[in-house]
Amino acid sequence: MKQLFLWSRAWMLIAGSSLAALSSTQVTAQQATVQIFTTAKGTDLRLSLTGTAAMRPADQALESDVSIFVYPELTFQQLHGIGGAVTDASAEVFAKLSAPVQEQLINAYFDTEDGIGYNLVRVPIHSSDFSSESFTYVEEGDADLSTFNIAHDRRYRLPMLQRVQEKVGKGMLLYASPWSPPPFMKSNGSMLQGGSLLPEFAESWAQYYVRFIQEYEQEGFPVWGITIQNEPMAVQRWESCIYTAAEERDFLKYHLGPAMHKAGYADKKIIVWDHNRDLIFQRAGIIFNDPIAAAYAWGIGFHWYETWAGGEPMFGNLRRVKEAFPDKELIFTEGCVERFDREKLQYWPNAERYGRSMINDFNEGTSAWTDWNILLDENGGPNHVGNFCFAPIHADLAGDSIIYTPSYYYIGHFSKFIRPGATRLGSSSSRSHLMATSFRNTDGSIVTVVMNATDQPVNYQLYIGGVMTDLVIPARAMQSLVL
Repeated sequence: MKQLFLWSRAWMLIAGSSLAALSSTQVTAQQATVQIFTTAKGTDLRLSLTGTAAMRPADQALESDVSIFVYPELTFQQLHGIGGAVTDASAEVFAKLSAPVQEQLINAYFDTEDGIGYNLVRVPIHSSDFSSESFTYVEEGDADLSTFNIAHDRRYRLPMLQRVQEKVGKGMLLYASPWSPPPFMKSNGSMLQGGSLLPEFAESWAQYYVRFIQEYEQEGFPVWGITIQNEPMAVQRWESCIYTAAEERDFLKYHLGPAMHKAGYADKKIIVWDHNRDLIFQRAGIIFNDPIAAAYAWGIGFHWYETWAGGEPMFGNLRRVKEAFPDKELIFTEGCVERFDREKLQYWPNAERYGRSMINDFNEGTSAWTDWNILLDENGGPNHVGNFCFAPIHADLAGDSIIYTPSYYYIGHFSKFIRPGATRLGSSSSRSHLMATSFRNTDGSIVTVVMNATDQPVNYQLYIGGVMTDLVIPARAMQSLVL
């Protein structure tokens, strides 16, 4: 890891001279310099500073050229953050590592100089499949929540969150999601295999979110937001609960929204849907077209698993939501590579799935992006139903070490350089084999992330405002271009 981040301080020195050359909407200084950071398959390049390039006055682009265009005068959504989930599985694995390796893991994700600068953290409300067991915070049948207690979380989860908070500080945005109400509140009497919330427990379940926030904040962890239900249209063999669009709307409208406001939590971000892109527009229409429900909802969350049956990601549905409801935020709340295989820890297409999703999600209006487990063991767990998956970093518990996968570096091309508060800029590519997105940070720097998923290097030109430069991206590579 030492080699990977030697460029951190050099970047700040170089960037300082370039920033002075930028105006608020147009890049005009001929002497502006772009720094190039690269990760590439088949090389040792991992978020490596691979060169600089001088900008020159822009020529007319030719049809024969491969070009990336950035338009600083066109501005879109503001970025709230990028991060991952501290699940029970992540925290249990973290606790088994030695203190030096724990520190390495925290720095790798959350340090802005020696790591990739995460600031967004998702946690489950009681158990998910990525726990060693199913559990709730109340005793069975306790609708009054008189036994509510987060003691389970104090063993592993809260100590890890404390380490994260110490690193990130006040900039940490923590939000929480339930996978299922307690069994006695559900139609099937189980946290597993779907079922639905019984109407007579709607108010008690709404108060459960309030109690969760109260308990976490008493422990010193401010809660930024909550999602109503993880994957509300999926009957899973693990913790799950079904809400139709109308049921979710009415739970928010009549129970959760009023309960949050009455408790003094009107500022907490309530996120609806929290499922795949395929049905997101229909869910948004049902909830956001109701003025009372919409008033309680900050935004809509989504996952990427609509591709499970072999289909294509439904990125266009995000744009449809943003066009129809421009005052609502889009947040990617979960994604991981499924079906863990130890032989594929360095499998490059896993990283490219992240790159493709992040570029397209941001270009369609997404303002926050959250990976799933930040850490799993060498078997893709623990997971109490055997749903083993990949994480960007895995622990080798026998060797007391951590394994960085290519996905970690691809995510880092965004989170390291595009910082909270950044504004997305208009951008486009002249060829489909290069994907790109661009943001302006609050310090004035412009960051353009480019991905080449082909097996050949690509020569291309970068146009930003009134200047341009000639660049090359290796085969199967990601680049962050910082001006």
